Amino acid sequence: VQLQACGGGLVQTGRSLRLSCVASGGAFSRYTIGWFRQAPMKEREFVATISGLGRSTIKYADSVKGRFTISRDNAKNTVSLQMNSLKPEDTAIYYCAGDRDLIVSSMTTPSAYHYWGQGTLVTVSS
Repeated sequence: VQLQACGGGLVQTGRSLRLSCVASGGAFSRYTIGWFRQAPMKEREFVATISGLGRSTIKYADSVKGRFTISRDNAKNTVSLQMNSLKPEDTAIYYCAGDRDLIVSSMTTPSAYHYWGQGTLVTVSS
């Protein structure tokens, strides 16, 4: 499967952005799709993930709970990340990643995902 992340941009603190991860070339509905982010000089970290095959297990990092919402539209091969109440510390390159048959305990781990999109930059100004 090929993944493409889009929707990043420059916004002010407190505003919203909606990222999209569009997939092609695979049985999308079977894939767990996760969002990760990497800020300058920091390691890549988990943001949110949603499982495939109708189970829709959803997980969020504590730092984004209540502000970010992940959802999927299998008919459009798309997973979206709605980001509200953005903070400067949300500034990072956001990547979407996918894989099949992930166990729940591995869904938040970057190394569990084999397929990655190219990343989209989110900058939140104070």
